[in-house]
Amino acid sequence: MALSYETEPTNYKEASKDPRWMQLELNSLNHNHTWDLLDLPPNASPIGSKWVFKIKRHADGSVERFKARLWHKLDVNNAFLHGDLHEAIYMKLPHGVLSSKVGQVCKLNKSLYGLKQASRQWFEKLTTFLQSQGFIHAHADHTLLTKIDSSSFTAILMYVDDIILAETSLSMINTLKKALDNTFHIKDLGQLKFFLGLEVARSTKGITLCQRKYCLELLHDAGLAGCKPVSTPLDASSRLHQDDGSSFSDVTAYRRLVGRHLFLTTTRPDIAFATQQLSQFMSAPTESHYKVALRVLCYLKQSPARGIFLSQALDLQLSGFSDADWGGCVDTRRSISGYCFFIGQSLVSWKAKKQLTVSCYSVEEEYRSLASATRELQ
Repeated sequence: MALSYETEPTNYKEASKDPRWMQLELNSLNHNHTWDLLDLPPNASPIGSKWVFKIKRHADGSVERFKARLWHKLDVNNAFLHGDLHEAIYMKLPHGVLSSKVGQVCKLNKSLYGLKQASRQWFEKLTTFLQSQGFIHAHADHTLLTKIDSSSFTAILMYVDDIILAETSLSMINTLKKALDNTFHIKDLGQLKFFLGLEVARSTKGITLCQRKYCLELLHDAGLAGCKPVSTPLDASSRLHQDDGSSFSDVTAYRRLVGRHLFLTTTRPDIAFATQQLSQFMSAPTESHYKVALRVLCYLKQSPARGIFLSQALDLQLSGFSDADWGGCVDTRRSISGYCFFIGQSLVSWKAKKQLTVSCYSVEEEYRSLASATRELQ
C-alpha cells in the first residue's frame, strides 16, 4: 500500500491554513445557491453546523482528493447540495462565511450533509431525473435502476453520491454521462476500480472482487498486522456457545469487530459461517468469544487479497448447493442452514443462518435447509 503522511484537520482553524480543503467546497456552496443571508425571523431557531474534513484515498492508500463537508451536527460533486428543501430551515453562519450585517443567519435553499432531509431529497431528485430518461427501479433493490431498449441494456447502481454505470453500448454510456454532468456536474472516475471498500480487478477471463485494503486496515486496527496466520477461521474441535467464562469488558468493541467481519463477507464467503456463529453473542460476549473473533483475523492474515471471481465465460447455468448442521447450536439445539449459488462458475449468493425452529430429525432439518435454498433460487 502507498504511504501518505497527509493528516485530516480536526477543526476549521487548522483547515483554513491549507487552501486545498476549503475553497472547492465554498465555491460549490455559492454556485448551488445553497442559502440566502437574512435576519432571523421571530420565533425561529437556527440550527448549528460544523465542518468535517476527510481525505479520500485510492485503493492503494494514496490520496485521491481532500474533501470538506459542511454538516448539521461516477461521484457526484456535492451531491446533497442538489436536493431541494420544501420547508424553512435556518442555520447559524458557518466558519468561513461572512455577512455584511451582524446577527444574520443562513436560510437554506438546498440540502446540506447531515440534515435529516438530505438523503431523501437527493435520492428523489436523482431518481426523478433517471426516470425521465426511461429508467425503472429494480423490484429487489430501489438503488438499482435499469433501462432496456431494442439495442442496449443500461444499469445504474447508486450509493449516496457514488454511482456505478454499466451499459452494453459505449455510445449510450457517453450520452448518459453527458446528461448527468449537465444536470448534476458529475466527476467521471473512469473504469471501476474501487467502490465502498471493494477493489475491482479485470482480466480477459473475468472480474475479481476483493477487500484487501479493508482487510489490512482491520488487522492493523486490531494490532494483529504481524500475527501468525492460521489455516481455518474456526477451530473444528470446538463449538461456540454461551459459556460460563468471564464477560468481555468492552461489548462495543466486540460488536464493532464482528460487524466489520460481517462487511467482509461481501467478498469472503469463507468466513460467513464463523461470522454467523460470532453474531449470536452480541448482547453478552465473553473473553473466549472475543478470542475466536481475533482468530478469524489471524485466518484473514493468511490471504487478505482473497475474494470472489466473476467469470467472463458465457455459461449462464444456475446451480446451487444446500446443507445443514443438525442441532448445530449448542444452546438452543436449532440446526444451521447453509447454501451457495453459482451462475456458471461465478459464486453470486451464499448464506449461513440458524433455523427458526428445532428439528427433531436430521431429515427434517435437511428439508428446512432445502426450502430456504429454494426460496433463494426462485
